[in-house]
Amino acid sequence: MRMVTRAATPAARRNAALLSAKKELVKNWDLYLFMLVPICFVVVFNYGPMYGAQIAFKKFMISKGILGSPWVGLTNFQRFFKTYTSLNAVRNTIIISLYSLAAGFPIPILLALALSHSPFPRFKKIIQMITYAPYFISVVVMCGMIIQFLKPRTGVVNILLGLIGVESVNFMAEPTWFTSIYVWTGVWQGMGWGSIIYLAALSGVSPELHESAVIDGASILQRMRHIDLPGIAPVISIQLILSAGGMLNVGFEKVYLLQNSINVNYSEVIQSLVYKIGLKSSGTPDFSYATAVGLMTSAANLVILLTTNTVLKKMNQQTLI
Repeated sequence: MRMVTRAATPAARRNAALLSAKKELVKNWDLYLFMLVPICFVVVFNYGPMYGAQIAFKKFMISKGILGSPWVGLTNFQRFFKTYTSLNAVRNTIIISLYSLAAGFPIPILLALALSHSPFPRFKKIIQMITYAPYFISVVVMCGMIIQFLKPRTGVVNILLGLIGVESVNFMAEPTWFTSIYVWTGVWQGMGWGSIIYLAALSGVSPELHESAVIDGASILQRMRHIDLPGIAPVISIQLILSAGGMLNVGFEKVYLLQNSINVNYSEVIQSLVYKIGLKSSGTPDFSYATAVGLMTSAANLVILLTTNTVLKKMNQQTLI
């Protein structure tokens, strides 16, 4: 006689899933407890502040609080776009961001490829130490070093230029030099640290592929192009998406420390302008204006991230979603 089993009802399936989840929680309670600290950190410091984002649409008054402050709609956003300094800051931010991405993104990859093929382990360690060290220098100290290096008469850069017959240049008094100074010092400071993830990815490339390529007579450059780069392409794709997602977040501290009255037209970015108008202006700080610009910048970064993700997905590359 054939036994016929009835399909479980939705309630029964739900109860079975809850029972299974409960057993899993009891079995691995220590792991879930360990995860509780970072989860609380993210909730409190990342999701909690989202409640305050509504002041971007209000005229925030500390005495009235967030809920009691009057609603002004898009006034704070319109205020940002109606001034020349704001449009200039947007232009400078985009230029610096694109310049930084074009110069700073490929160099860590090239450094990682060069180090991975170095036949001298001791030399490799020395280069790694030299390139990693600048990353651990604070922004304040780094900016002080940059100003000292670029001094017209006593700076190292101008001394070296003098040795090859080039006249000294007052870099900090030439506004057009600011973007290049900002970008290339950033590349110098971050290329060693940025190469770590690519070195880790290269360690996962099969040595057998390189051995076969060497037997076939492939050069180092050919092995880099046809073995290493395809092997780390998913990591490069993810890093490109993340870099594009933070494109408009130009570092405020470095800009502010290198900025002066001469180069301000080329160095003013969104973050420094918000600090001056929204938080440093005379009288009560305008938190609503600062929040509106920050919210707008985050929204623009999200759009850029999703666009980059979509383009790479159509190119059959590794993506976030």
